[in-house]
Amino acid sequence: MMNKVVLVTGANSGIGLALCERLLSQDTEGLQLCLACRNMRRAQAARSALLASHPTAQVALLQMDTSNIFSVISAAHEIKLRYCRLDYLYLNAGIMPNAQFDVKAFFKGIFSSNIITMFATGEGILTQKDGVTSDGLQDVFATNLFGHFLLIRELEPVLCRAGQTSQLIWTSSSNAQRSAFNLDDIQHQRGTQPYSSSKYASDLLSLALNTLYNKQFWLFKQKPESLDPQAKYHSLTSGLGNNYTQPRKMDIDLETSEAFYEKLLQLENEVRKKLKEKQPASQCLHSAGPRSS
Repeated sequence: MMNKVVLVTGANSGIGLALCERLLSQDTEGLQLCLACRNMRRAQAARSALLASHPTAQVALLQMDTSNIFSVISAAHEIKLRYCRLDYLYLNAGIMPNAQFDVKAFFKGIFSSNIITMFATGEGILTQKDGVTSDGLQDVFATNLFGHFLLIRELEPVLCRAGQTSQLIWTSSSNAQRSAFNLDDIQHQRGTQPYSSSKYASDLLSLALNTLYNKQFWLFKQKPESLDPQAKYHSLTSGLGNNYTQPRKMDIDLETSEAFYEKLLQLENEVRKKLKEKQPASQCLHSAGPRSS
């Protein structure tokens, strides 16, 4: 019997690496852990660190840059060659541009009703400068959200298998603010809060995926019928230094999540068409199968 197969994106540092350490601490012998990272030198260092504390663990590496469409498709093809199923897919990779302090917005916010939110999240007073990927997408949107969306689409054959349950877990953020997201500008091209927008978008997408696929794979650790699909779990620390999690209602609705999902499908079709036009005939794209919504 194959051990449980776990894939973690952005696994070489931060939350991703801590998650891998926790998973191996709980079940070293029962996992095949795959670290999906864009920097293979750092990925190898992370693998060595994990094996130093868990010498018998099965830890594999996979090169994948979620900001690059061809990289995601190629990585997904490799995953399907290696594994006949995925038990856990942790969608963790992400970037946050350096924030800049807006002095004018700060003084304006002091005298507004938004002052508490402003100090709690930096909303309105911290702006971020986004970039553009080689595929012509906004960098934060592509890295944090769209690359993962495409990965899920590509991996449907190993996620949606009869008699098997797969679980998707997103790394979200308390900075996922509705005010940062615009359904008419899903890439946040005209905004100054790309990170917050991308994390709110991941909350929306989690609801859409739950609605579409909860009969085929699970999005959380618990059984879907025991969960509120519009809640997420916050990792918190008390004043005494004790760590705990707390479910909180997401500020999302089904109508918006479904509309957002449709826009992602449209964008997927566009980028696949452009990528196909750019690739030489010798570099065929590997498709996951029918693209029905």
